[in-house]
Amino acid sequence: MSDSRPPPFPHPGLTIGISGPSRKGLPHRLISLALALSGAGTMYIRPGSRVNVRLLDGLVLSGGTHVHPGRYGQEPEVTARYDRLRDDTDWRLLREAEQLGLPVLGICRGAQILNVFRGGSLCQNVAPLRVHTRHHPLLLPLQTVRVVRDSLLGEIMPAPSIGANRIHSQAIKVLGRHLRVVAMDNDLFVQAIENTRGQWVMGVQWHPEYLLYHPGHRRIFASFVDAALALKLIRLEGGDAALS
Repeated sequence: MSDSRPPPFPHPGLTIGISGPSRKGLPHRLISLALALSGAGTMYIRPGSRVNVRLLDGLVLSGGTHVHPGRYGQEPEVTARYDRLRDDTDWRLLREAEQLGLPVLGICRGAQILNVFRGGSLCQNVAPLRVHTRHHPLLLPLQTVRVVRDSLLGEIMPAPSIGANRIHSQAIKVLGRHLRVVAMDNDLFVQAIENTRGQWVMGVQWHPEYLLYHPGHRRIFASFVDAALALKLIRLEGGDAALS
């Protein structure tokens, strides 16, 4: 995928919902910037919001607090902050986005709740399980991630091995329905997932919004906006992109 596209202009009516915590922070402003660079407008969605998902053209689930383990049939095993109202809100957004066939991009926590929504589970603490990598936060792209070439992410990224940041302490354990693993780190923890049918769905365990100076990470947002625009055009023509 080429990154030499002409300067973007806002797509009329193209609105992306960004789900996040009650207080909007730097990551969400960077996500808005990344989407704006590809020509999309945004709507911020706080926990408890009853936004009409039919007004959206795509959905980004941002990072943040841990998904409560009750969502995948477990009790908390670590001391962590949870936001059950946000879990409820993201669950509803995912359900309605799936019904409408909206593109969905999950970032860190967003990838995790996407996996749980599809019936998967999480490892609540990856720190003691790391062998080849040290467990400490990395904002710079110093974590090696290996990408499956025969995948959407593989088409987006310029090489089969990329650098990514790492801020998470949880990871996908059991994979959810109709998802495939498309990237892993050197300890074989899942770093990216994609849908296996229809709807454009991708979850990345790292934070590409902090890496917008890198063309590959920028193109994740561009690919997502392209999918949202394609769906918008179908809907304007009276088509139905929702899954049966």
